[in-house]
Amino acid sequence: MHTALLLLADGRFPAGGHAHSGGAEAAVKAGRIHDTDTLAAFLTGRLHTTGLTAAALAAAAAAPDADLAALDEAADARTPSPAQRTTSRRLGRQLLRAARAAWPHPVLDRLHTAHPRGAHQPVALGTTALAAGLTPAEAAALAAYESVNGPATACVRLLGLDPYQVAAVLARLAPDLDTTAAEAAAAAARGTLPAASAPLLDLYAEQHSSWKVRLFAS
Repeated sequence: MHTALLLLADGRFPAGGHAHSGGAEAAVKAGRIHDTDTLAAFLTGRLHTTGLTAAALAAAAAAPDADLAALDEAADARTPSPAQRTTSRRLGRQLLRAARAAWPHPVLDRLHTAHPRGAHQPVALGTTALAAGLTPAEAAALAAYESVNGPATACVRLLGLDPYQVAAVLARLAPDLDTTAAEAAAAAARGTLPAASAPLLDLYAEQHSSWKVRLFAS
């Protein structure tokens, strides 16, 4: 396994993801997540909607001949919530900053120049994967994993869930993660990017952005 894959999947990589719950904080407040079973349901839904879309965008951006401008526009079109668009670009900017330090590469410089305030996070992730020597399939796997790991980790803090049980939830999702990543990579290779969405997550993002007191940025 490529070491860069492990570095990027590590929550300690300074890309800012630890400050975001991926909609979990709002879902907890709404009562939709309150134990490991409801967490598993939330993560499964997130994986097969926004996770699939992000994984396909990341895989497409990891191709050597990727049209990054078109992919960033595609990501924007697939992110209807203004709050989520802002979050995605903020995370993309933070990821790109860390990536340019870790794996200097002209493609990262070009993306930064084109989007000084931040490209969408899946596009930045795929471009980072390319710079780090990873394949589009590995980029898809990273994006799929990120789509569930961040919210799962957030729920340990939000609800005081047993971290061992949360880890077990993620482990049971492994076959779905592999299938989703493979589906996303195949779609990117065909040039038919999915546009799966989760309207409730969009609503949660807008509500969450208006809170005066919150533990996570999104």
